[in-house]
Amino acid sequence: MRCEVVAVGTELLLGQVVDTNSSWIGEHLASLGIDSHYQTKVGDNFDRICAVLRAAAERNDFVVVCGGLGPTPDDITRDALAAVMGVALRRDAELVERISAKFWRRGRSMPANNLRQADVPEGAEVIPIFPGTAPGLVCAVGGTVVYAVPGVPWEMKTMMTDWIAADMRRRAGVSEVIQSRVLRTWGESEGGLAERLAVVIERLDASGTVTLAFLASGMEGLKVRLTAKADTTAEAAAMLDAEEAAVRAAIDERLVFGIDEETMESTVLGLCRRAGLTLATAESLTGGLIAARLSAVAGASDVFRGSLVTYAAETKYRLLGVPHGPVVSEEAVRAMAAGACEQLGADCALAVTGVAGPAPAEGVDPGVVWTATALDGEVEARRHEFPFDRERTRQFTTIGVLNELRLRLLDRAGSAP
Repeated sequence: MRCEVVAVGTELLLGQVVDTNSSWIGEHLASLGIDSHYQTKVGDNFDRICAVLRAAAERNDFVVVCGGLGPTPDDITRDALAAVMGVALRRDAELVERISAKFWRRGRSMPANNLRQADVPEGAEVIPIFPGTAPGLVCAVGGTVVYAVPGVPWEMKTMMTDWIAADMRRRAGVSEVIQSRVLRTWGESEGGLAERLAVVIERLDASGTVTLAFLASGMEGLKVRLTAKADTTAEAAAMLDAEEAAVRAAIDERLVFGIDEETMESTVLGLCRRAGLTLATAESLTGGLIAARLSAVAGASDVFRGSLVTYAAETKYRLLGVPHGPVVSEEAVRAMAAGACEQLGADCALAVTGVAGPAPAEGVDPGVVWTATALDGEVEARRHEFPFDRERTRQFTTIGVLNELRLRLLDRAGSAP
């Protein structure tokens, strides 16, 4: 079965908004065993949306059209769907009540233009789950099923995972269970992982039961996705268990920092928690990014003590005991890590200092970064040279220093009696 993703919105074409929805939907379709051969973007133009929908319907079994279901005049996906279907729009009284109730529960009055969101093409079905005010639609265009979902990512994902996935599988007559597991890695390139996994990949290609794919995720690492198809959930899980073990055996186990939705920060917090350790950070060029990631993890408060964002040199000297002198140096970052433990009463700490760019500082080129980890009274420091722009230097520094502490915590746990 084939499905095309159509993203609607002039802002996508202008580059004002990055289209992450299509990427997510494509990955989700793959996990359902449905091929996505095309992804199309189209602006808020009635004739062009109609043309794209007709073309997509002609060459696919399913179409997911994302965006254009809001209440404003340029939200015309409903109108285009009705035109392609050759029907009129009707105002659904039940939807009017449900949308009005959402505003009432928030203590707000509903603007009149939100009534447009209750307009449904004749013969279309309303997706029963809609967490926002935009209902999703299921429309028949010839022999193709078109699902229209909102462009707001969390609303779209809720509809896709909680309703559309099952409806697609039912319509496609898919009885097998398809499950995926993602191993999240840091510290090796895609080519390097492919070399390490060459034998595993060759065996899986020959068997055809479990597939392996690499998903490059930038500053979130490189993902290795395993997908199994079986008659039951238990069988699929057993297949994934076996192949996960094979992947781990073929690569350095320490490269894998998480599974599925686990992040580097949640893994570090978990390791600290199991060891009974508290954690602090001292940040310069990252400006609180490390602390923000750690504190975004639910339950972080039992481990994470806090952060000192010492951006200016004088602040490093005064708050962290950094010796007067260059602050982009090994001596400075070591003092920052030790000072974070002392000032915040933590058992271990991370520290970063460097030059994010674009201009040099203290005679140091952009991209030069010092990181340090403090654990059990010992501080380890590393120098890095990142060939990135300012933002990517900050982001790679953040996940990199978290990984350095992760590896030290693993070593500590392995040597514990």
